[in-house]
Amino acid sequence: MADKIEIRTEGAPAPAWVFSQGVRRGPLIQVSGQGPQDPESGEYVHPGDVKAQTRRTLANVKAVLEAGGASVEDVVMFRVYLTERDDFAAMNEVYGEFVEENCPGGVLPCRTTVFVTLPHESMLVEIDALAFTG
Repeated sequence: MADKIEIRTEGAPAPAWVFSQGVRRGPLIQVSGQGPQDPESGEYVHPGDVKAQTRRTLANVKAVLEAGGASVEDVVMFRVYLTERDDFAAMNEVYGEFVEENCPGGVLPCRTTVFVTLPHESMLVEIDALAFTG
């Protein structure tokens, strides 16, 4: 069985608690939930702007994927967590642009979207990803 390998990158925020940015085991990569944090400062950015927060969050997810040897094209599943149902359309617009730009093969990843309370009060969105590189 393949070893479990921690993925770390300065291109995404450092994990704040007791988890890894991502884990690779064989051809599978799981990216921990990322939020709208600046990777250098760790500050939460774009308060109140779900579109800008979604862009930053997806950039963080992409950085972890790339650090693990994968790309957005390798993602089989995204999970999106939103704090407000009214933000769905705006998030979905940015998400759609992101996957179209990063999935040139035309097969879009699966996705689940749920509405939750997130760990930091300024977070409007959090996204995680599961990729397969085999």
